[in-house]
Amino acid sequence: MTDLTSPPLIAVVGSLNLDLVVPVRHHATPGETVLGGDLVRHPGGKGANQAVAAARLGARVALVGRVGDDDAGGLLRSAVRAAGVDVSHVRTTEGTPSGHALITVDERAENAITVSPGANSRLAAADCEAASELLAAAAVTLLQHEVPVEVDHAAARLAGGLLVHNPAPALVGRQLPSGVDVLVPNRAELGALTGRPEPATRGELVAAARELTGVGAVVVTLGADGVLLVDGSTDLHLPARPVDPVDTTAAGDCFCGALAVALAEGRPLDRAARWAAVAAALSTTRHGAQPSLPTRAELDAALS
Repeated sequence: MTDLTSPPLIAVVGSLNLDLVVPVRHHATPGETVLGGDLVRHPGGKGANQAVAAARLGARVALVGRVGDDDAGGLLRSAVRAAGVDVSHVRTTEGTPSGHALITVDERAENAITVSPGANSRLAAADCEAASELLAAAAVTLLQHEVPVEVDHAAARLAGGLLVHNPAPALVGRQLPSGVDVLVPNRAELGALTGRPEPATRGELVAAARELTGVGAVVVTLGADGVLLVDGSTDLHLPARPVDPVDTTAAGDCFCGALAVALAEGRPLDRAARWAAVAAALSTTRHGAQPSLPTRAELDAALS
C-alpha cells in the first residue's frame, strides 16, 4: 500500500495501453496502404506515461487504472511498477483485453495514433472511491481523457491537492471536471474544448483559453513553438528548447508528469512549466513512449 505520510505524493488516474509502433515514411491517407519498418511494442497509455514520467523525475507516484486479464495487462503493470509507481489501485478486469494504441511515426517524428481502450473503458467512479484516501492525500492529482468522463469527475471531487487536467485526446462536448487548477491542452484540444477552429496565433490562443470557465490557469503546449501560459489577465510565452526530435509520441505526457512534479515541489507555475518543457524536449530525442522519459539526473544535466 502507498505510504501516505511522506510528501509529496502525486496521484494519477488514467489509462494503461500497450503501444504497437511502426515507423513510416509518411502517414497513410484514407484508402492508402503504407509499408513501414519493424513493429515494436512499448508500454504506454497517457495515465501510465504521466505516472512514469513523474516517478523518473523523483516523485512518489500512485496510479489508479485498469488492465485486462491478458499478457499485455501483466506487461503493463510490471513496467509501471518497475519505474517505481505504486500499482495498488491498478485492477485487472476479467474477460477484457488491455488497452492498445496503434501508432505510426513518420520521418519528421510526427505521430498518428488510434487507441482501443479495452479495460480502460471499464474504469469507474467506484475505483476512485476505493482510492479516496490516496486522492485526498495527494499534493497533485493528474487526469486525462482516455478513461470515462465520470472517472475524471469522481477523481476531481475526491482530490485533496492541486488538480491538473490534460484534456487529451480532444473530445468535443466533453464537460471538464470541476475544480481544475491547471488545464494542459494542446492547440487542437483547446479548439475542441471551445468548439472553435484550432487557434493559430497567440491572440487566438489566449482568447480561446479565456473562454474556458471553471478552470484556473491554462497551459497550452505548442510542440516546437513552446508553451503558452494564460493565467487570469496575464499570458506568457515560453520558447521551446531546441532539439533534434526522433519521436514526439510521449512529449505531452512527459510535460504533464514533469509539471505535476514541479508543482508538487512548490515551484510557481511559470518555473514549473519551463522545467517541464525541457523534460518534454528531452523525451522527443528517443523512441517510444515510456522508454523516452528522462530521469531526474538527465534533466538536471540538461539544465546545467
